[in-house]
Amino acid sequence: MMKEQIVYEDNHLLVINKKVGQLVQGDKTGDESLLESIKNFIKIRDAKPGNVFLGLVHRIDRPTSGLVIYAKTSKALSRLTQMVKNREVKKTYWAVVGKEMIPQTQRLVHYLKKNEKNNKAIVFPKATEGAKEAILTYHVIKTLDNYLLLEVDLETGRHHQIRAQLSKTGVPIKGDLKYGAPRSNPDGGINLHARKLQFIHPVTKEEIEIIAPVPQNDAIWRACED
Repeated sequence: MMKEQIVYEDNHLLVINKKVGQLVQGDKTGDESLLESIKNFIKIRDAKPGNVFLGLVHRIDRPTSGLVIYAKTSKALSRLTQMVKNREVKKTYWAVVGKEMIPQTQRLVHYLKKNEKNNKAIVFPKATEGAKEAILTYHVIKTLDNYLLLEVDLETGRHHQIRAQLSKTGVPIKGDLKYGAPRSNPDGGINLHARKLQFIHPVTKEEIEIIAPVPQNDAIWRACED
């Protein structure tokens, strides 16, 4: 199963197409994380006698699907972590939202503050103490019967940024009860998918572009890709 989720791998990197509900790294639930699952998979596949080195470069939320980068060497981990910080890793998401009258394309600038109690981002329209600037640009790329498919380019990487900013704009992501969606999805996930990653390889320096197929168990996602 893990083998099918690997969309890119070399000596330094491993990129996974995460499924809805999978944890990228351990948390207080104690559920097995992808980090542990991949380590076990590599240990068996490559018959490694010792511990497998694997470092998480960035995170996506548990109810979200799509691309996550793991580093297989400490050199790649430190370089990629710095690249993410410097915004040198371009992340493109797909989001399914309700069919509302919104501009075809829009750059959203808000200020986000994390509420630790309910693990939710509070959105402010202008600079506020303790809040971080959050910027994204979306484009409507497909119109379905009852939904719109947005392609979202992130300029910043804040906690629940896309979920919170789209909700504030009046279009919560399908299935995202936490941010105002009317109904949950059957699998408990949300229709937010880390679709594409573009970056310069931290070791070989070649240009990397990776695209993740959408979850095939969701008819609306399948319609987005048709």
